[in-house]
Amino acid sequence: MTVPAQTTSRWLLFVHQLPSHPSNLRVRTWRRLQQIGALTIKQAVCVLPDTPAAREAFGLLKTEVSSAGGSASVFAAETIDRWSDDTLLEEFRKSRQDAYGALARDVEKQLKRTRRARTPRVSSTTALPRLLGTFRARLVAIDAIDFFGSAGRDRVIGLIEQLETRNTPAASDTTMHRRRLWVTRPRPGVDRIASAWLIRRFIDPDARFGFAMDRETVPEQGVPFDMSGVEFSHHGEGCTFETLCTVFDIRDDAVARVAAIVHELDLKDAQFAPPEAPTVAAMIQGLQLANTDDDALLAQGMTMVESLYRSFAQSARAPAPRPLARLKKQGSR
Repeated sequence: MTVPAQTTSRWLLFVHQLPSHPSNLRVRTWRRLQQIGALTIKQAVCVLPDTPAAREAFGLLKTEVSSAGGSASVFAAETIDRWSDDTLLEEFRKSRQDAYGALARDVEKQLKRTRRARTPRVSSTTALPRLLGTFRARLVAIDAIDFFGSAGRDRVIGLIEQLETRNTPAASDTTMHRRRLWVTRPRPGVDRIASAWLIRRFIDPDARFGFAMDRETVPEQGVPFDMSGVEFSHHGEGCTFETLCTVFDIRDDAVARVAAIVHELDLKDAQFAPPEAPTVAAMIQGLQLANTDDDALLAQGMTMVESLYRSFAQSARAPAPRPLARLKKQGSR
C-alpha cells in the first residue's frame, strides 16, 4: 500500500460530525480511523493519501457514520490549508515511526525475559510461538498503513528474527497429516474456511474435507478441527487458524496478515483490527447466503482466502532503510 512520495500530489479528506447516540460510535469511528492509518489534522477532519484503497475505506466509514445518524463527507484536495505536502508526509512517517518503536520495545522486553530464563518453563515454550505470531501480525498491520516508508521497520524485523532464533519451536511432523480427511462443523465461517485453506496450502495438499456436528461423530480416521475439545481448535487467546500456524510452524508475512483478519472476525477482541476485516466479513456472509451446500461454501471460501493471500504476498516489499521523520516547527505550516 506504499505511495511513492514523489508521485503523491493529492490528498483525501474525511470530514465528519457524530451524533451523541449511540455513545460507542465515537470510539468505533476513532478506532476505524486508526486502523486505516488516517491522520487527524483538526477536530473531525482526517486525511489519507488519495488512493483507491483510501477512497474505499473512507467510503465505508462514511456509510457507517451516516447510518448511525451522523454526517460525513469525503473530499479530494491538491493542497491543504497551512499544511505543505512535505509536512503531511513527515507527520505520516512520524506516526508510523512511533508505532514501530512501540512494537520494538515490546519485542525487546520479551527478548530480555528469554535471556534471563536459563530453563524455559513448559508454559512459556508453548506461549512463545503465539506471541511471535502476535508480533508478526502487529508488524504487518503497521506496514500496511506505512504509506511513505517510515524508519523503524528494519529494527523490528531484526528483533523478531532474534527472538525466533533464540526460541525456535519444534514444528509438528506434517507427514502424519498427509492425505487425510479433515472434519469440521457445518456451515463454516471465517475461521473454519481460512483454516481449511491453510491446511491444504501448507500442511496437507491432498486434504479432503467433511463435516460433523461434534468430535464424537467424526469418522475414526478423520482429523477434527475447529471443534470443542480437539487439538486443532481455539487455545488460549488464539483462533484455530493461529493454532495451526503455531503447531506447524508456518511463518509467512502474508499468512500473518490473513491471521490478523481471521482473529478479528472470529474473536472480535480488537487485538489487531486490520482494515480489510469488514470487507472480508461481508464476503463471508455473502458466500453463506449464496450457498446452501457446505462443500460448495467451503470451496468458494477457500478460493477467496487464496486470492487474499496472493494479494498480500504480491504487495509485500523487501525491507529497505527508512529515513527518520523530521517534523517541522508548528509555525512553518
